[in-house]
Amino acid sequence: MDLSFLPVSVATTAVSTGTVALAEIGDKTQLLALLLAARFRKPGPIIAGILVATLLNHALAAWFGTLVAQWLRPEVLRWVVAASFLAVALWTLKPDQLDDEEPRFSARGAFLATTIAFFFAEIGDKTQVATVLLATRYEPLWGVIAGTTVGMLLANVPVALLGSRFADRLPLKTARLLAAAVFAALAIWVALRGIG
Repeated sequence: MDLSFLPVSVATTAVSTGTVALAEIGDKTQLLALLLAARFRKPGPIIAGILVATLLNHALAAWFGTLVAQWLRPEVLRWVVAASFLAVALWTLKPDQLDDEEPRFSARGAFLATTIAFFFAEIGDKTQVATVLLATRYEPLWGVIAGTTVGMLLANVPVALLGSRFADRLPLKTARLLAAAVFAALAIWVALRGIG
């Protein structure tokens, strides 16, 4: 995918947005958004909570990705990132389900409940891993963070707005296959072109 005609920040944001939006379809955090929408029936605070949690979580993940890029030699980083993208592609094929241990929130408020739940649900999630990987490959860092945050919002805002009716109509299997194909393509692209 040649985006060289775009300014670097726009290309970074576009790749990050598309990658995370696809990876998020059918993900545990999307199921969490559905549960929060059904419980609180207040999409505004839920969407705001998703935004805040994602910005914080993905900023930390992207920063960690830049540290990884500095620690490893470019030729080693190239194969680590390619193998990681391939692993995320395979991981994407497995449908997520909410754990039975998901925290239950009382009436603390939709915003606070969503912010806390999303931040912790994203730790170690494939979209967080994707953010780390994107930050090792793309610059500027703010473009990765903005793109992954927009990708999360693209996947979760409709769920928060439309609740359970939307989930029934979502072709999750097709979305997972498409996301897996995107991650596999990114793995091949990094392996062939390298980092930077």
